[in-house]
Amino acid sequence: MTLVQDYLSKLTLQTYEDKIGGLCCVKPHPNFSAEQDAAAIETAIKTKGVDENTILNILTKRSNAQRQEIATAYQKRTRKELANVLKNALSGNLETVILGLMKTVPQYDASELKASMKGLGTDEDTLIEIVCSRTNDELREINQAYKEMYKTELEKDIVSDTSGDFRKLLVALAKGKRDENISIIDFEKIDQDARELYEAGVKRKGTDVQKWITIMTEGAIPHLQKVFERYNCYSPYDMEESIKKEVKGDLENAFLNLAQCIRNKHQYFADKLFDSMKGKGTKDKLLIRIIVSRCEVDLLQIKREFRKKYGKPLNSCIAQETKGDYQKALLNLCGDD
Repeated sequence: MTLVQDYLSKLTLQTYEDKIGGLCCVKPHPNFSAEQDAAAIETAIKTKGVDENTILNILTKRSNAQRQEIATAYQKRTRKELANVLKNALSGNLETVILGLMKTVPQYDASELKASMKGLGTDEDTLIEIVCSRTNDELREINQAYKEMYKTELEKDIVSDTSGDFRKLLVALAKGKRDENISIIDFEKIDQDARELYEAGVKRKGTDVQKWITIMTEGAIPHLQKVFERYNCYSPYDMEESIKKEVKGDLENAFLNLAQCIRNKHQYFADKLFDSMKGKGTKDKLLIRIIVSRCEVDLLQIKREFRKKYGKPLNSCIAQETKGDYQKALLNLCGDD
């Protein structure tokens, strides 16, 4: 079974709401016909000047599983790969959005990780964001997609592109070995981990980084949220302040991203979206990656956190910062305010 087939088998309509939890903005389109959509896209591409509006209105209003079915139907009709045809037909940021949507979610994350480590230099921010914010299951699927797409292991590429404690932290996260048993609250373990984080950092000269890595990459998220609260009983600084005092550079950036994800992942992405649009110019790559990767996961909750913290809707900010069909595509993915 191919990766796409395996992924689609997990996204039946019956399990869709269970998997997503009602927090997604893009949902399966009712009365869906892959053949009709494929035919409409074929006509839109053949139209003089390309009918981008039709293309984006179809592909941004279908679930990922439905888009994979459209791609299959298109290939049967034309004997051409839809992604390749779209790449030739579209351009700019709209092309980036649509091509991202044509990948399965694990393939998209895998491709973003590969791009972050391709060529000279490493895009540490993208690398950190993805491995810090994905669940065990998501990381397993990403690792599988990465191996299928690039014929090498994700961990191997991380090791070759990073170094030192930063490498150790990323490798530990990419393994996806976090405890996900959230049924038991162990107050003794909460206190122990909080004390050990303090004793491994602020209390001593130098930092036992490996201890921090072990606790923060293996503990369950609800457990670590309680650990961070308990940590304040030992340390005069909160966890984020302690990170800033104890480590620097890429390692500091990675631990801060991880701590923010642990505290509130939805707010973490809301902050990232705000950062992508603040100041002069828009960080389109960051904006696109978060919207495309989260629109069928938890974008609805991210939008709530965005409005709560920044006092305005995400959609209005996107409308101010973008234009044309690119703007329409992003707003379609975000859904109504």
